[in-house]
Amino acid sequence: MEIEAAVVNEEGGPFTIESVELEAPQANEVLVRVVGAGVCHTDMIVRDQLYPTPLPAVLGHEGSGVVEAVGANVTDVEPGDRVVLSFDYDDDCPSCHAGHPAYCEDFFAHNFGGSRPEDGTSPLSRGEEELSGRFFGQSSFATHAIATERNVVTVDDDVPLELLGPLGCGVQTGAGAVINTLDPQAGSSIAVFGAGSVGLSAVMAANLKGCTDIVSIDIKGNRLQKAYGLGATETVNPETVDDVVAAVREATAGGPDYAVETTGVADVAEQAVDTLTQRGTLAVVGAPALGTRASYDVNDLILNGRSITGVVEGDSNPKEFIPDLIELYRQGKFPFDELVTYYDFEEIEQAIEDSENGDSIKPILRISEP
Repeated sequence: MEIEAAVVNEEGGPFTIESVELEAPQANEVLVRVVGAGVCHTDMIVRDQLYPTPLPAVLGHEGSGVVEAVGANVTDVEPGDRVVLSFDYDDDCPSCHAGHPAYCEDFFAHNFGGSRPEDGTSPLSRGEEELSGRFFGQSSFATHAIATERNVVTVDDDVPLELLGPLGCGVQTGAGAVINTLDPQAGSSIAVFGAGSVGLSAVMAANLKGCTDIVSIDIKGNRLQKAYGLGATETVNPETVDDVVAAVREATAGGPDYAVETTGVADVAEQAVDTLTQRGTLAVVGAPALGTRASYDVNDLILNGRSITGVVEGDSNPKEFIPDLIELYRQGKFPFDELVTYYDFEEIEQAIEDSENGDSIKPILRISEP
């Protein structure tokens, strides 16, 4: 079928809406009419080839929509189902069997390879030219997407479908880093570096978990103000203090029990480690260019009993965690809709610009009617 999709043709180039061809779903695949798609930092770092998904490509990995057709072997969903699209995985490695699909041994091929890992083909083409498709198992910057039975999550019809796409990546990443990985106890303290959609989702999750000191760190005043409204008890702007580490430690009576680093900046990760109190734990979430390294004082880490852990996709099982987040949203305990600004599909370049300059926390593209 012919669809409209936002294509990145060259490194650092624009997202250009073009007519492309989309194959029918294979046996384990699902055709989804995309209603909404969140814009995420990962789309931009792939556009800029900091992660090497082959170009030209159709990106987008926070899709939500309605199932229109399913392959012969699909049993979990059927046409008409409302779904959120999340990351893909092989469902067959030790991590997947242990309930941790975000650490799938073949994660990179399933999400950044630009083709089906099983046979190397892509469902997207432009004339005789094959395009990278199935980005994060979806490529949802398009009117329609091919996903897999594994990475679609059915949702009820009492929440706005166009709102839900970011639950598939950015929101579950920040919330899951706190809820699934750090699991802070009530009364503990936490510092969250970066107040984008991932960082603010971590702030909301820390509030849910009962953290009594929640410090949000960012250089954008509008985002810090939003952090206060979502549960932060203190904020720190690195551009207005002499020593970020000292400011965070002062705000948490000697250093936070936990920290989350969402910026992908190595210097910030190093600062985050230095803020921790004894036996504190840092969750590193932000994704810099491949090969980026950060350093720390080994003895400082040892003598203070500090820990550093990497986190992918909030270590979540999307089929379980996304419905949980939706239920928390229903109850008014996880108001992630406050992060969202909507754009028409044709405004994708404006949405990306607003995200990069900090004017929009979580842009969502409205692509079709719910």
